[in-house]
Amino acid sequence: YLTMRISARIIEALREVGIEELNELQRKAIEIILSGKNLLIVAPTGSGKTEAAVVPILQKIMENKEDKGFQLLYITPLRALNRDIVKRLSRIISRLNLTIAVRHGDTLEKERRKQAKEPPRILLTTPETLQILFLGKKLKKALKNVRYVIVDEVHELVTSKRGTQLAVALERLKEITNFQLIGLSATVRDSKKVASFLSSNMDVLIWKEEKKYLY
Repeated sequence: YLTMRISARIIEALREVGIEELNELQRKAIEIILSGKNLLIVAPTGSGKTEAAVVPILQKIMENKEDKGFQLLYITPLRALNRDIVKRLSRIISRLNLTIAVRHGDTLEKERRKQAKEPPRILLTTPETLQILFLGKKLKKALKNVRYVIVDEVHELVTSKRGTQLAVALERLKEITNFQLIGLSATVRDSKKVASFLSSNMDVLIWKEEKKYLY
């Protein structure tokens, strides 16, 4: 572990869920994300991209406990992926006394009201639902505290209408807050195209796991 940068609480939480050691991709990504740079991670399924993105952001959230509202938006194109991710992350996050929730078209009204009243630190959502969050007065206020955005399976969105929706929503978010942007993608031929989709006006570094380089 990068023990000088990652707190003992997070290291212990990772070990409690069976993550004894970080791989090369995770170590490099954590270093870059802790430095504040925007990053696209291109690597195969099962390579640990989720933890590579989330661990350094958890460290940053733990260091700024006074912040309120949503701090991390984790956006995925699929509701099933949302459920899988929240299940994986909840095991770590619950050990850090942080809050996490999911919001999409199937979220019950009772849960939506709870999220508006007491926004979780980490919210998992879809491109369509992110657009809707701007319509609620309390939710839009909570969005002003967003400091980090992760877009998972971003390669699935690049040439789709849902991708256009997401791009518009991210531009709207930029108007009310400044945030660090992390993209997660399966191996693709044109990673520069994926990075430019993530942001046309923010510098985004690219880490390609199979080639071990940044550009």
